Amino acid sequence: MSQRSDDAVQEFHYRLPYRASGQRPGSHPGTSLGSGQEFVSHMSLYDRPDPRRLDLRASVRSTTGDWLVRVNRQRVGVAVQLLVDVSASMNFGAQRSKLQVSADFVASLGHSAFRIGDALGMLAFDHRERPDLCMPATLSRGLGGVMADSLRGCDTTAGGIEGLEEAVMQLTGREALVFLVSDFHWPLDRLGAVLDLLSHTFVVPVVVWDPAEIEPPPHDAVAPLRDAESGVRRTLFLRPKLRAQWREGVAARRAELDAFFSARDLRAFYIHGAFDAEAMSQYFFEATA
Repeated sequence: MSQRSDDAVQEFHYRLPYRASGQRPGSHPGTSLGSGQEFVSHMSLYDRPDPRRLDLRASVRSTTGDWLVRVNRQRVGVAVQLLVDVSASMNFGAQRSKLQVSADFVASLGHSAFRIGDALGMLAFDHRERPDLCMPATLSRGLGGVMADSLRGCDTTAGGIEGLEEAVMQLTGREALVFLVSDFHWPLDRLGAVLDLLSHTFVVPVVVWDPAEIEPPPHDAVAPLRDAESGVRRTLFLRPKLRAQWREGVAARRAELDAFFSARDLRAFYIHGAFDAEAMSQYFFEATA
């Protein structure tokens, strides 16, 4: 059972910024012709025998004397796919772990996708693909909650780009809306090849960071630190200079990610400590404007 009811789950609104192919009715702009509301053209009743869409006014004005029917574009449903990083670094968090925050986002996405009629699937990875967390794309009311609960209770281990490379092979050549959820605490040199495999999809990189890792403690102190992936421990004395370097490092990493995604016409969505559904709706509003 999901830990959160539908009433407690945040909902956000999303649309693809381009026309999607497909025949299943939904909420996204489509390329197929059907019973939509967007007028395209008139066709002869003999070429498109659908008397329900007969346009009497246009038929009377027709210079050819044909009976004309209205042809509209149909809005379609799309497959929505999650790629979730479940490596050890995602288990870090001062108040709540990044994986728990990611689960909140997944629950919200499941609720939002069901509301507009999109099928939702999930793939997860650490240093390899995690088949125990894989769920095929399905249109189901409670699916988002099931996915979120599986993430909250999953085991974590050291991660790496290899797991993402393995998982993404299942999506190659498929048209979909893909949310790539991770803290992106690994080198970016091989991520470009992964994104090339997703060229048929619209990718939203969801960068999940905890406030404790992007903002150092405010006072001078001896801080015991542990690498979330390797488990290596070290001790640092947090002086003003080191705190400034900490902040500069975070800013540099964000700039590196932004430049990397921008070069591929992508824009990252950042989550710091808690998921904000209104901010995600604004993200898609700007993407489709």
